[in-house]
Order: sequence, then C-alpha cells, then structure tokens
Amino acid sequence: MTDRETIAVYQSKAEGYADLGISPTQARAIETFLSALPDHADILDVGSGPGLHAAAMIAEGHNVDAIDATQAFVDAARARGVPARLATFDDIVGEALYDGIWASFSLLHAPRADIPRHLAALAHALKPGGAFFLGMKTGSGEGRDDLGRRYSYFTDAEFEAMLTDLGLRITHRETGKEAGFSGSVDPFILLHAVKPTHA
Repeated sequence: MTDRETIAVYQSKAEGYADLGISPTQARAIETFLSALPDHADILDVGSGPGLHAAAMIAEGHNVDAIDATQAFVDAARARGVPARLATFDDIVGEALYDGIWASFSLLHAPRADIPRHLAALAHALKPGGAFFLGMKTGSGEGRDDLGRRYSYFTDAEFEAMLTDLGLRITHRETGKEAGFSGSVDPFILLHAVKPTHA
C-alpha cells in the first residue's frame, strides 16, 4: 500500500488506532487462524498496523514477520516487542516462505486492479499446507472514507473466487457489519483458507 494520503492518515492517527484494541470478532479470527498452524509457525502479518495482532501471535509462541507501510505503525509495533519492518505489498516476494499469512483489513487500501496480483504473491509465499486469512470490507468500486483513506471493494463472491482461483481451499467464512476507525459501520468478510499440499 503506497497511497500517500492513506499513509498520512495512519501516520497522524497511529496512537488512536492502537487504542481500538482487538475486537471480539478479530480475537475469534486470530484463534481460528492459529488453530490451523503448527507450533512455532512462521507467520507473515501483512499491514500489521501497531502490531496488536502480531503481538498476540508472538505470545502464543509463533514467529511473526510484521510489515507495514506506515512508519508510525512500525514504531508502535516495535515498542510492544514485535519485530516489525517498513514494507509494502509490492515487497512480498518468494515462494513457500510462511506457514501462515495474516492479511487483516490491509489489502483493501491497494488499488482495486492490483489486489488480484497481491493475493497471488501472498499465495506464492505460503507453504503447502499453510493457512491464509483475509479480512476485507465488501462492496463495489473504489473510494475514500471520511478520513481520506483509499478503499477498494469487491463482493463476497468475488473474494472467494479470487482465493479459490489461486488454488486455496476456503475452510471458514464470516460476514457481518462493524464500526471501523472512521466510525462508519461497513459490511465485511473474513475468509480462512489453506494451501493444498500438492498441485
């Protein structure tokens, strides 16, 4: 995610964003995700924000590679013991590197046309048998919220098709509506998937 306006919003509001904590919905998703992983798994947290989710995973004994495009978030994550680094979706390269990939409401800030290739890069970086989590707001088109953050939207069916087209098998899905950082209540989808151990 390299949209300057979106990064500027997060840079200026990083402390307030961290104060949101982990919602019950997010806590359930983390538990489901971790239940599909081996002990001491290598996890990529894509768009890790202030490191709340990564810290919870580290507390369970996992190794987390936390990346974010906002320096204030990287600093906040490091302050809570998460080895975060500054990176964007385009920096995700390599094959079969991670036991699990956690992409919680981060890819939605990428240009809509780029999301399929970002998902493909993530699937490529996932080990066979690995677990994948995707959390996204749903809808259509692109736009900015009241804070100026850019969003890209797809329908539930489109997200599911993108994952299955990459060879991932969806194991759990949850949909609903929840208030975000801007205060607006938006529909979302949470998808858990696994990468087959053979082609």
